[in-house]
Amino acid sequence: MSSRIAVIGAGIMGADHARIIAEDLPGATLQVVCDASAERARAVAEAHGAHDVATDPDAAIRRRDVDAVLIASPDQTHAALTLACIETGKPVLCEKPLSPDSRECLAVIDAETARGRQLVQVGFMRRFDPSYREMRAALTGNTLGAALMMHNFHRNVDAPAGFTGAMAITNSAPHEFDIARFVLGTDYRTVTAFQPAVTATSERVAPVFMVLETTGGQPVSIEINNTATYGYDVRGELVCATGTVSFNAPVHTRVNAELQSVERYPADWRPRFAEAYRLQNRAFVKFVETGILADAAASAWDGLAATLAAEAGVRALTGGSRVAVTMPERPPLYRR
Repeated sequence: MSSRIAVIGAGIMGADHARIIAEDLPGATLQVVCDASAERARAVAEAHGAHDVATDPDAAIRRRDVDAVLIASPDQTHAALTLACIETGKPVLCEKPLSPDSRECLAVIDAETARGRQLVQVGFMRRFDPSYREMRAALTGNTLGAALMMHNFHRNVDAPAGFTGAMAITNSAPHEFDIARFVLGTDYRTVTAFQPAVTATSERVAPVFMVLETTGGQPVSIEINNTATYGYDVRGELVCATGTVSFNAPVHTRVNAELQSVERYPADWRPRFAEAYRLQNRAFVKFVETGILADAAASAWDGLAATLAAEAGVRALTGGSRVAVTMPERPPLYRR
């Protein structure tokens, strides 16, 4: 039988998820598109053949013709909607972050633990990206020896007005926090954060540069530059005892004209991680069918780990000192 999925949130991410469910996921049906704006929900539903639209997310989650839920609403709604899914016993794919507040993440973990089964997959799609998967395989396959350190940078074209360094840490950096932790197979011990004193213009938020230390003793560098202007650009390098692994963004064409050779950057994350989203959502449908979270998928525990790193990063940026990242004891449900 096809898994009937409700998408909560019909913005950029919600619309993309609706398209993936409708076009790329055999075994899944786009049942409901829900958004506070009925007009926006209807537009996405009509574009991708959803069976119905809604404006009340709690009611959409509780519908008897909905088997699973994908949450792509604003960050501050994620935890409450995820808790509603757990209450109804329905699997949920929640876009990152699980919550910007670690206390809400812990509430989700407590609710899931009380049910005695995992129902939550967090949308850290980079775990499914072929580049990062190959990087991790090189480490787990022990072809390059022990991991010594990891470098990451994440650059966007521009940021909205009022965007701050703290927001770069809580909104953009969680992907880096999670993927470095996933590749290295470890947690974090400390984080230090800096911003350069000079930017291109006074209106632009300065980049944030962080250094995290893992519990395995590896330093992890993360640059978040939300106003790089030239394009969307994400790269990483894993440095091991006998070699390194780095990756490049997939580039399909190179234009040769007017005495120059040009490879173009995308304007945002969607072209770069299109395959990762498709593979992530396919894994979610399998999770709905079997009740077994994919090995690569991020759990609620992983969502908590990223939020704790972000909270420590904001404190480090504000206070100008190294800040500890303290993980609670991992419940048995998340030991795998």
